[in-house]
Amino acid sequence: MKKTLFLFLIILSSCLTAQRVKVISGDYNFLKDQKFIKVVFKFEGVTFTKKKISEVQYVANRMGEIEKRSGKEEAEKWKNDWEYSKAKTFQDKFLASWNKNTDIKAATNFEMTKYTLIMEPTWVSQGIFGGIGSIPAEMNSKMSFVETDNPDNILMVVEGIKATGDNVIGIPNNNDRIAECYAKTSKMLALKVDHYTKK
Repeated sequence: MKKTLFLFLIILSSCLTAQRVKVISGDYNFLKDQKFIKVVFKFEGVTFTKKKISEVQYVANRMGEIEKRSGKEEAEKWKNDWEYSKAKTFQDKFLASWNKNTDIKAATNFEMTKYTLIMEPTWVSQGIFGGIGSIPAEMNSKMSFVETDNPDNILMVVEGIKATGDNVIGIPNNNDRIAECYAKTSKMLALKVDHYTKK
């Protein structure tokens, strides 16, 4: 038991220290006088697991696992939940976390904002749920700030690195765990935005 707890704490510690956001190009200065920002979510070209498989293969693998364990109906339920999570839950988690951590309000339906944030995951690991032996979900992402009226003008690109989803008690639904990665990514970026725009 002690060995399992020790191993869990090591994994938890490494996850917590690895996750961060890193500016690849540009800086935060252009956001200093902004009150609102539009957010566009993309889900193209993302890879999954250590093997970096495509989304098509990831979905096929998950459905196969669930069908073998619980039947075809449950596999279809998971697939529907996956599509709903991409279209709704992931986005809601990101936006809610952002709006809690900076004064610049974000939404997908803002039309008159000067800048737009494009959020796209690049790699996802669903982790493992198992109580104290859980391994958190992880996500890498690319976040690009562009002019709303001229998207080719990129003001800043930020990389989200190993954002963790549920790193303490676990969430049985892997899609919910990935949603927490969106929330963590958003929080890390929003806190940076808040820090640099209030200097």
